Amino acid sequence: MRAELEREYEEFVRGRLARLHRTAYLLCGDAHRADDIVQATLTALYVNWKKASGIDNIDGFAHRVLVRRYLDERRLPWSRVRLGDVPDRTATSPRPEQSIGDRDELMAALRGLPKGQRAVIVLRYFDDLSVEATAAALNCSAGNVKSQCSRGLAALREVLGGEQRIKMGGLAC
Repeated sequence: MRAELEREYEEFVRGRLARLHRTAYLLCGDAHRADDIVQATLTALYVNWKKASGIDNIDGFAHRVLVRRYLDERRLPWSRVRLGDVPDRTATSPRPEQSIGDRDELMAALRGLPKGQRAVIVLRYFDDLSVEATAAALNCSAGNVKSQCSRGLAALREVLGGEQRIKMGGLAC
């Protein structure tokens, strides 16, 4: 039985690692912190895999764990120490945040959003979750997701210079 659970977990990780990492990166804006958040998420899932594997929407559950790890990580004192930026040299494929024309500008705008709005924007528009799936991942109501989304998009429009650039980036309401 244990070997079967391990195999299921390994399949889950292989199929979702890139997406979880992308979500974590979009939430925190740092590839190394994203690695830490994903590792903590996968560790939590592994420890509880027997229960977690029986959940109907394991992807939604994994996103919930990831967002919670991100929010918890932000509360830790060591996360406030800034060591300096190291350019990320990983190869990137075209993503929605790159279609705006300046990935750094979008990442800065996302970092400027309150954490709740940022989580909603990332889950809704970069991970393509529905309002209901986002609400489930964040453990809040669909109305709260819509409200946070509206406010977050309004803030992004203001920072990035209008409706047209937001639509080009795939973030239209």
